[in-house]
Formats: sequence, structure tokens, C-alpha cells
Amino acid sequence: MKRIKYSRDVDVLLVELSDKPIDHAEEAGQVIVHFAADGEPVLLEILEARDFLLRSLSTIVKEAVP
Repeated sequence: MKRIKYSRDVDVLLVELSDKPIDHAEEAGQVIVHFAADGEPVLLEILEARDFLLRSLSTIVKEAVP
């Protein structure tokens, strides 16, 4: 089951990639990736999601404009 949830209260975006149980997580800056025991990503947790997405979209738009 894939779902995307945004929590405005804490400004976190959760992207569920799998129903597998979470075994461990690794943090890389504003992104926390939760993995199953077999190494498959299960959940992406994006902290300070609003700023993260605005910066990402801004970069995409700048690259798209010749």
C-alpha cells in the first residue's frame, strides 16, 4: 500500500513505499529512510517538508528554463 501523508503541525511528509515491517532507519539531512530487514525502503520521512519541496521545485524550474 503506497500512501503520502503530510503533517502540518510538525511539517513532515511521510511517503509509504511498502507494507513490510520497519527494521532500521538511516538519516541523510532532512530525509529519514526506514528499511525492511531485506534492505528494501519502506518509508520516507521528509523533515521540514515545506522548505524541502519548495527548494526542490525551484531547482527543477531553474533547470527547465533555457
